[in-house]
Amino acid sequence: MLEFACHTWAFTDLTLPEALGTIARLGFRYVDIGSGSNLNTTRAAENPRKEAADIRADLALFNLKVSDLYLMLPRISMPEEDRRQKELDQFKALIPFAVALGTPGITLSPGLVHPAEDLEAIDRVTAALRDMVKWGKEAGLQVSIEPHMDSMAQTPEVAMKLVKDVPGLTLTLDWAQMVCQDIFHEEIVKLLPQTRHIQMRQAARAQLQTPFERGRINIPQVMKDIQASGYGGVVCVEYMNTPGWHGMIAVNAVQESAKMRNALRDARDKASDQKRK
Repeated sequence: MLEFACHTWAFTDLTLPEALGTIARLGFRYVDIGSGSNLNTTRAAENPRKEAADIRADLALFNLKVSDLYLMLPRISMPEEDRRQKELDQFKALIPFAVALGTPGITLSPGLVHPAEDLEAIDRVTAALRDMVKWGKEAGLQVSIEPHMDSMAQTPEVAMKLVKDVPGLTLTLDWAQMVCQDIFHEEIVKLLPQTRHIQMRQAARAQLQTPFERGRINIPQVMKDIQASGYGGVVCVEYMNTPGWHGMIAVNAVQESAKMRNALRDARDKASDQKRK
Protein backbone atom coordinates (compact mmCIF):
# COMPACT_ATOMS: atom_id res chain seq x y z
CA MET A 1 0.00 0.00 0.00
CA LEU A 2 1.22 3.47 -0.87
CA GLU A 3 2.62 5.21 2.22
CA PHE A 4 2.99 8.89 3.08
CA ALA A 5 5.83 10.90 4.60
CA CYS A 6 6.29 14.47 5.80
CA HIS A 7 9.35 16.63 5.09
CA THR A 8 11.38 18.28 7.85
CA TRP A 9 11.65 21.40 5.64
CA ALA A 10 8.14 22.32 6.79
CA PHE A 11 9.57 22.91 10.26
CA THR A 12 12.90 24.66 9.77
CA ASP A 13 12.11 26.86 12.77
CA LEU A 14 12.42 23.78 14.99
CA THR A 15 15.29 21.54 15.96
CA LEU A 16 15.38 18.20 14.18
CA PRO A 17 14.05 16.26 17.22
CA GLU A 18 11.23 18.80 17.55
CA ALA A 19 10.42 18.51 13.85
CA LEU A 20 10.40 14.70 14.05
CA GLY A 21 8.08 14.83 17.06
CA THR A 22 5.70 17.18 15.26
CA ILE A 23 5.65 14.95 12.18
CA ALA A 24 4.97 11.87 14.30
CA ARG A 25 2.11 13.61 16.13
CA LEU A 26 0.57 14.35 12.73
CA GLY A 27 0.29 10.60 12.27
CA PHE A 28 3.08 10.08 9.73
CA ARG A 29 5.27 6.98 9.97
CA TYR A 30 7.82 8.14 7.37
CA VAL A 31 9.92 11.29 7.18
CA ASP A 32 12.04 13.03 4.56
CA ILE A 33 15.08 14.73 6.10
CA GLY A 34 16.75 17.59 4.25
CA SER A 35 19.95 19.53 4.66
CA GLY A 36 19.55 22.98 6.12
CA SER A 37 18.87 24.59 9.45
CA ASN A 38 17.85 21.41 11.29
CA LEU A 39 20.49 19.09 9.80
CA ASN A 40 24.18 19.99 10.15
CA THR A 41 25.70 18.24 7.13
CA THR A 42 29.23 19.37 7.99
CA ARG A 43 28.98 17.64 11.36
CA ALA A 44 27.34 14.61 9.74
CA ALA A 45 30.22 14.31 7.27
CA GLU A 46 32.84 14.61 10.00
CA ASN A 47 31.27 12.06 12.36
CA PRO A 48 28.72 10.15 10.24
CA ARG A 49 28.01 7.19 12.47
CA LYS A 50 27.51 9.18 15.66
CA GLU A 51 25.27 11.76 13.98
CA ALA A 52 23.24 9.03 12.30
CA ALA A 53 22.94 7.10 15.58
CA ASP A 54 21.62 10.19 17.36
CA ILE A 55 18.99 10.76 14.68
CA ARG A 56 18.07 7.08 14.57
CA ALA A 57 17.44 7.21 18.32
CA ASP A 58 14.98 10.05 17.78
CA LEU A 59 13.37 8.22 14.88
CA ALA A 60 12.88 5.16 17.08
CA LEU A 61 11.44 7.31 19.85
CA PHE A 62 8.82 8.72 17.49
CA ASN A 63 8.25 5.47 15.53
CA LEU A 64 9.44 6.98 12.25
CA LYS A 65 11.40 5.63 9.28
CA VAL A 66 13.44 7.71 6.84
CA SER A 67 11.97 7.79 3.33
CA ASP A 68 14.54 10.12 1.72
CA LEU A 69 17.58 12.28 2.45
CA TYR A 70 17.75 15.53 0.46
CA LEU A 71 21.25 17.00 0.02
CA MET A 72 21.16 20.24 -1.97
CA LEU A 73 24.80 20.54 -3.17
CA PRO A 74 23.75 22.93 -5.97
CA ARG A 75 27.21 24.04 -7.09
CA ILE A 76 27.84 21.01 -9.29
CA SER A 77 26.99 23.26 -12.26
CA MET A 78 29.59 25.91 -11.44
CA PRO A 79 32.37 26.60 -13.95
CA GLU A 80 34.98 26.76 -11.16
CA GLU A 81 36.39 23.27 -10.72
CA ASP A 82 37.28 23.79 -7.04
CA ARG A 83 33.66 24.69 -6.20
CA ARG A 84 32.30 21.66 -8.02
CA GLN A 85 34.87 19.41 -6.40
CA LYS A 86 33.94 20.69 -2.94
CA GLU A 87 30.34 19.57 -3.52
CA LEU A 88 31.47 16.17 -4.80
CA ASP A 89 33.77 15.71 -1.82
CA GLN A 90 30.98 16.56 0.61
CA PHE A 91 28.59 14.15 -1.10
CA LYS A 92 31.15 11.36 -0.87
CA ALA A 93 31.81 12.18 2.79
CA LEU A 94 28.08 12.04 3.55
CA ILE A 95 27.53 8.59 2.05
CA PRO A 96 28.52 6.77 5.29
CA PHE A 97 26.04 9.02 7.15
CA ALA A 98 23.28 8.20 4.66
CA VAL A 99 23.96 4.47 4.94
CA ALA A 100 24.05 4.58 8.75
CA LEU A 101 20.84 6.63 8.79
CA GLY A 102 19.06 3.96 6.78
CA THR A 103 17.70 6.14 3.99
CA PRO A 104 16.73 4.22 0.84
CA GLY A 105 18.01 7.01 -1.36
CA ILE A 106 19.38 10.52 -1.74
CA THR A 107 17.79 13.42 -3.60
CA LEU A 108 20.07 16.04 -5.17
CA SER A 109 19.63 19.37 -6.87
CA PRO A 110 20.54 19.22 -10.56
CA GLY A 111 22.75 22.28 -10.04
CA LEU A 112 22.17 26.02 -10.07
CA VAL A 113 20.84 27.33 -13.38
CA HIS A 114 23.33 29.00 -15.70
CA PRO A 115 22.76 31.31 -18.68
CA ALA A 116 21.93 29.68 -21.97
CA GLU A 117 25.23 30.88 -23.45
CA ASP A 118 27.11 28.69 -20.94
CA LEU A 119 26.93 25.68 -23.23
CA GLU A 120 29.14 23.54 -21.00
CA ALA A 121 26.98 23.82 -17.86
CA ILE A 122 24.83 20.76 -18.60
CA ASP A 123 28.00 18.77 -19.35
CA ARG A 124 29.44 19.72 -15.96
CA VAL A 125 26.24 18.61 -14.23
CA THR A 126 26.14 15.35 -16.17
CA ALA A 127 29.74 14.52 -15.26
CA ALA A 128 29.16 15.29 -11.58
CA LEU A 129 25.96 13.24 -11.42
CA ARG A 130 27.67 10.26 -13.03
CA ASP A 131 30.18 10.21 -10.18
CA MET A 132 27.50 10.70 -7.53
CA VAL A 133 25.27 7.95 -8.90
CA LYS A 134 28.28 5.62 -9.08
CA TRP A 135 29.27 6.28 -5.47
CA GLY A 136 25.68 5.94 -4.32
CA LYS A 137 25.25 2.63 -6.12
CA GLU A 138 28.44 1.27 -4.57
CA ALA A 139 26.93 2.04 -1.15
CA GLY A 140 23.53 0.54 -2.02
CA LEU A 141 21.81 3.93 -2.30
CA GLN A 142 19.58 5.17 -5.10
CA VAL A 143 20.28 8.71 -6.28
CA SER A 144 17.72 11.04 -7.84
CA ILE A 145 17.50 14.68 -8.87
CA GLU A 146 14.56 16.97 -8.22
CA PRO A 147 13.66 19.02 -11.30
CA HIS A 148 13.02 22.47 -9.86
CA MET A 149 13.05 26.13 -10.80
CA ASP A 150 16.37 27.98 -10.61
CA SER A 151 18.09 24.69 -11.44
CA MET A 152 19.69 23.17 -14.54
CA ALA A 153 16.68 20.85 -14.86
CA GLN A 154 13.58 23.01 -14.54
CA THR A 155 11.47 21.19 -17.11
CA PRO A 156 10.59 17.55 -17.80
CA GLU A 157 12.56 17.65 -21.06
CA VAL A 158 15.90 18.55 -19.43
CA ALA A 159 15.27 16.20 -16.51
CA MET A 160 14.68 13.30 -18.87
CA LYS A 161 17.84 14.16 -20.81
CA LEU A 162 19.87 13.89 -17.61
CA VAL A 163 18.22 10.57 -16.73
CA LYS A 164 19.11 9.30 -20.19
CA ASP A 165 22.71 10.56 -20.04
CA VAL A 166 23.43 9.40 -16.47
CA PRO A 167 22.86 5.63 -16.16
CA GLY A 168 21.10 4.77 -12.90
CA LEU A 169 19.88 8.31 -12.20
CA THR A 170 16.20 8.65 -11.25
CA LEU A 171 13.85 11.52 -10.36
CA THR A 172 12.35 13.00 -7.25
CA LEU A 173 9.15 14.54 -8.59
CA ASP A 174 7.92 17.68 -6.82
CA TRP A 175 4.47 18.13 -8.35
CA ALA A 176 4.24 21.77 -7.27
CA GLN A 177 7.42 22.67 -9.17
CA MET A 178 5.73 21.53 -12.36
CA VAL A 179 2.34 23.12 -11.68
CA CYS A 180 3.96 26.46 -10.80
CA GLN A 181 5.46 26.51 -14.32
CA ASP A 182 2.02 25.73 -15.81
CA ILE A 183 3.18 22.33 -17.05
CA PHE A 184 0.14 20.22 -17.90
CA HIS A 185 -0.79 17.16 -15.88
CA GLU A 186 -0.38 14.94 -18.94
CA GLU A 187 3.27 15.96 -19.22
CA ILE A 188 3.98 15.52 -15.51
CA VAL A 189 2.71 11.93 -15.39
CA LYS A 190 5.13 10.99 -18.18
CA LEU A 191 7.90 11.38 -15.57
CA LEU A 192 6.45 8.72 -13.26
CA PRO A 193 8.21 5.70 -14.83
CA GLN A 194 11.57 7.35 -14.00
CA THR A 195 10.50 8.57 -10.56
CA ARG A 196 11.95 7.17 -7.33
CA HIS A 197 10.33 9.60 -4.89
CA ILE A 198 7.40 12.06 -4.95
CA GLN A 199 6.84 15.31 -3.05
CA MET A 200 3.44 16.99 -2.79
CA ARG A 201 1.98 20.31 -1.65
CA GLN A 202 -0.71 22.51 -3.09
CA ALA A 203 0.36 25.05 -5.70
CA ALA A 204 -0.93 27.05 -8.65
CA ARG A 205 0.45 28.78 -11.70
CA ALA A 206 3.27 31.16 -10.56
CA GLN A 207 2.62 30.12 -6.94
CA LEU A 208 4.96 27.42 -5.69
CA GLN A 209 2.94 26.97 -2.49
CA THR A 210 -0.64 27.84 -1.63
CA PRO A 211 -3.15 27.01 1.10
CA PHE A 212 -4.90 23.76 0.26
CA GLU A 213 -8.17 25.37 -0.85
CA ARG A 214 -6.39 27.70 -3.30
CA GLY A 215 -4.26 25.04 -4.97
CA ARG A 216 -4.78 23.72 -8.49
CA ILE A 217 -3.46 20.18 -8.06
CA ASN A 218 -6.23 17.62 -8.52
CA ILE A 219 -5.26 15.23 -5.74
CA PRO A 220 -7.70 12.41 -6.64
CA GLN A 221 -6.52 12.41 -10.26
CA VAL A 222 -2.85 12.61 -9.25
CA MET A 223 -3.20 9.69 -6.84
CA LYS A 224 -5.10 7.64 -9.40
CA ASP A 225 -2.32 8.15 -11.96
CA ILE A 226 0.45 7.49 -9.44
CA GLN A 227 -1.11 4.18 -8.48
CA ALA A 228 -1.82 3.26 -12.11
CA SER A 229 1.84 3.84 -12.95
CA GLY A 230 2.95 1.13 -10.53
CA TYR A 231 4.93 3.61 -8.43
CA GLY A 232 6.31 1.77 -5.43
CA GLY A 233 7.82 4.58 -3.38
CA VAL A 234 6.54 6.96 -0.71
CA VAL A 235 4.64 10.21 -1.33
CA CYS A 236 6.01 12.97 0.87
CA VAL A 237 3.95 15.94 2.01
CA GLU A 238 6.40 18.80 1.59
CA TYR A 239 5.38 22.26 2.73
CA MET A 240 8.17 24.82 2.98
CA ASN A 241 9.07 27.76 5.17
CA THR A 242 10.37 30.03 2.37
CA PRO A 243 7.55 32.51 1.61
CA GLY A 244 7.99 34.67 -1.47
CA TRP A 245 10.15 32.23 -3.46
CA HIS A 246 8.37 31.90 -6.82
CA GLY A 247 5.15 33.14 -5.26
CA MET A 248 5.21 30.81 -2.26
CA ILE A 249 2.49 31.77 0.22
CA ALA A 250 3.22 31.46 3.92
CA VAL A 251 1.01 28.77 5.43
CA ASN A 252 0.47 27.02 8.74
CA ALA A 253 2.64 23.96 8.13
CA VAL A 254 0.86 21.77 10.65
CA GLN A 255 -2.62 22.53 9.33
CA GLU A 256 -1.66 22.30 5.65
CA SER A 257 0.30 19.09 6.12
CA ALA A 258 -2.72 17.54 7.84
CA LYS A 259 -5.07 18.64 5.02
CA MET A 260 -2.77 17.23 2.35
CA ARG A 261 -2.27 14.02 4.34
CA ASN A 262 -6.02 13.51 4.58
CA ALA A 263 -6.59 14.27 0.89
CA LEU A 264 -3.84 11.89 -0.23
CA ARG A 265 -5.02 9.12 2.06
CA ASP A 266 -8.66 9.47 1.02
CA ALA A 267 -7.72 9.49 -2.68
CA ARG A 268 -5.47 6.45 -2.24
CA ASP A 269 -8.16 4.49 -0.45
CA LYS A 270 -10.85 5.44 -2.96
CA ALA A 271 -8.64 4.48 -5.91
CA SER A 272 -7.81 1.16 -4.23
CA ASP A 273 -11.49 0.42 -3.59
CA GLN A 274 -12.38 1.17 -7.22
CA LYS A 275 -9.58 -1.09 -8.44
CA ARG A 276 -10.84 -3.97 -6.30
CA LYS A 277 -14.34 -3.56 -7.75
